[in-house]
Amino acid sequence: MDIQVLGTHNLESQNTRLMSLLIDDTLAIDAGCLTSSLSFPAQQRLKAILLTHQHYDHIRDVPTLALHLALQNATINIYSIQAVYDALSTHLLDGKLYPKFLEQPPQNPTIKFTIVQAYKIKQVEGYDILAIPVNHTVPTVGYQITSPDGKAVFYTGDTGPGLANCWRYVSPRLLFIEVTAPDSYEEFAKELGHLTPALLKRELISFQEVKGYLPQVVVVHINPNLEEEIAAEIAAVARDLNNPITLAYEGMQIHL
Repeated sequence: MDIQVLGTHNLESQNTRLMSLLIDDTLAIDAGCLTSSLSFPAQQRLKAILLTHQHYDHIRDVPTLALHLALQNATINIYSIQAVYDALSTHLLDGKLYPKFLEQPPQNPTIKFTIVQAYKIKQVEGYDILAIPVNHTVPTVGYQITSPDGKAVFYTGDTGPGLANCWRYVSPRLLFIEVTAPDSYEEFAKELGHLTPALLKRELISFQEVKGYLPQVVVVHINPNLEEEIAAEIAAVARDLNNPITLAYEGMQIHL
């Protein structure tokens, strides 16, 4: 399994992009920067997209990707929960902001949308996909993706603390988990359903208690204006837990 981090921040600039991961060039997770990160041929190689939730920084490039594919008479499979379908169909792809690519062209819509059921494994392009609810301000799921050779990665999406139940259902070798702000923003993070390094430490201790091990951890959804402070605190957490924790960056590539 080859994983490319296309975007790893919660703010966009010349040097930072919104959340998107790409697995084996064909399966994307979240669509914060798919069209701004991928060439047109690379966009056409996409087979499926998993969306965690409806917030704009995670679904933004769905309309522009769909427009490109529609002009090529191509389609894309998107998988997510009902709330995400509702947001796309009533806002971004409502026929006013962008065409209704969930319905058009009528004979073969550009976007084939499938509602995922939590805790039920679904086969997507040869991968076992497991959606697990996490704690955020809107309905949100993380995804465990397991390759045909049994290697598993879990991406939480945006989440606040309280993941003990989630850990019961996943057994990843690699964990992508959000840390949006440093510890000085803990109350703010809790209110908005996000993690800080100290909150992450508690969640990883919980993971180890439930699973008996700690996976390789990669931190995403980072506020770039606070990244240096986050990095210093994450390094301390890694030392305390004696486990590698890495801050993701645009263009990062991981092979499992």
